[in-house]
Amino acid sequence: MDITPLREGFVADVAGVDLLSVDDATFEAIHGAWLRHPILRVRDQHADDEHLQAFSRRFGPLEYAPMGRITEKERAQLPNPHVTTISNILVGGKPIGGLGAAEAAWHTDMSYIESPPTASLLYAVETPEEGGDTHFCDMVAALRALPPDLADRARQLRVKHDAAHDSIGKLRRGHRHASDPRAAPGAVHPMVRRHPENGTEALFLGRRQDAYVEGLPLAQSEALLDEIWRYVALPGATWTQKWKVGDLVIWDNRSVMHRRAAFDPSARRLMRRTQVRSVP
Repeated sequence: MDITPLREGFVADVAGVDLLSVDDATFEAIHGAWLRHPILRVRDQHADDEHLQAFSRRFGPLEYAPMGRITEKERAQLPNPHVTTISNILVGGKPIGGLGAAEAAWHTDMSYIESPPTASLLYAVETPEEGGDTHFCDMVAALRALPPDLADRARQLRVKHDAAHDSIGKLRRGHRHASDPRAAPGAVHPMVRRHPENGTEALFLGRRQDAYVEGLPLAQSEALLDEIWRYVALPGATWTQKWKVGDLVIWDNRSVMHRRAAFDPSARRLMRRTQVRSVP
């Protein structure tokens, strides 16, 4: 197995490994690399949902796929509650997955719950010839780029992360749009979090839509968030994944954010995603 750092070390390629037959020692090496490089890419994999889940569980227990507000009975009826289908493909006029072909804004997966997932794993089943790239940004670098006084202030603040909308701005099932971010549903998290496994500090912003800085008047919250978001995705702190069938990308939601580029709706894109539950 070879691990090759990319983009100033916050991304690495992993080669010479079949994730369907990873032994404990190999996984420990992969996990250690992931703590050093919060994005790992493994190409030329051949995984079905069972294989993807089995490998993902080595990082920890799996989080349920985000389905909006559903009952436990409805969740129990899902064919696979731990795997998310991300696709624009229609069957019988109905989408087989979420997020379609539109651009997705910068975000952290499921940051709107009390204990957001630690890892996300995204596997490419079908990819368009052009577009649909996933862009990543280094949130450790974003914090380091803040002026010292702004960084010190950020460390004292907490932000509410909107639960009502997904990354393309669409309302989630069972939610309504709130005209005031202070009234939007969602979890409140520190704006700066320290990684419990490698000790690095990173900005934790979730997404910009309907975010709110706890305790501030709305106008001050909006102005402060706009100021801090200026330091997100600066040159030298981003990386773009141009998908090929068989690619698996593993990223650490505690250290990076991501967004998706739009693509031709008539092209086919099919991705399968798992997420690892945060365990106290």
